[in-house]
Amino acid sequence: MRIYFLLLAVMCLFSTLAIAQTSNQSTGWLFLMNNNKLSKKWGTHLDVQLRTGDQFSHLRNVMFRPGLTYFINDKSDVTLGYLWNQTYIPVANASDIQLTEHRIWQQYIYKHKINVFNLSHRFRLEQRFIEQQQGDDLFAQRLRYFARVMLPLAKGQTNFQKGAFAALQNELMFNVQHKGNINGHFFDQNRAYLAGGYRFSKKLDLEAGYLNQFQKMRNGQSINHVIQLALYTRF
Repeated sequence: MRIYFLLLAVMCLFSTLAIAQTSNQSTGWLFLMNNNKLSKKWGTHLDVQLRTGDQFSHLRNVMFRPGLTYFINDKSDVTLGYLWNQTYIPVANASDIQLTEHRIWQQYIYKHKINVFNLSHRFRLEQRFIEQQQGDDLFAQRLRYFARVMLPLAKGQTNFQKGAFAALQNELMFNVQHKGNINGHFFDQNRAYLAGGYRFSKKLDLEAGYLNQFQKMRNGQSINHVIQLALYTRF
């Protein structure tokens, strides 16, 4: 267990290692996720995200990500889905520039428990069709690995169904195709996240936290300080 937390801590600190030529911004993300189990083996996935520009100045991204899930067993499932991502770029004295990205994505999730800790691992592959402001549109593929630990704060929560919790998660992203057209690097970004929340029932979680998004750019890197509010529903 200690090895797992050490590994996760190292991953979370990854985003603070490089500081040269670094630009900083502060944004807000609203994250809504619903997982609906239709039968013992099948279910649906949907997450919707709204993201602001720097200093909460404008709505920058609207993301809509539905998917169809197959449950392998109580611990594992696979999902095939689609994402629509609309980016708004403000222009002085003119209408915003709007760029659209479409994605097809596949993911595998494995969940397990260690004592009172709830752990999950997600492996996701994305095929990205990216509209460019200038030049031809791009196609790229990206691999993502996500790890999350949830700790119920009340004692004796072996089967966590209600109460306060703390969450720690990290996600690594890598460009696995056409990386030169994205940022010129295999490594894309790292997202480290620390949050607190409350589980109202087995169907509803609400949490808020801080996310540090470290992104490798073609020249230098950027750090995005994100305040995130997330709502999770399960039916």
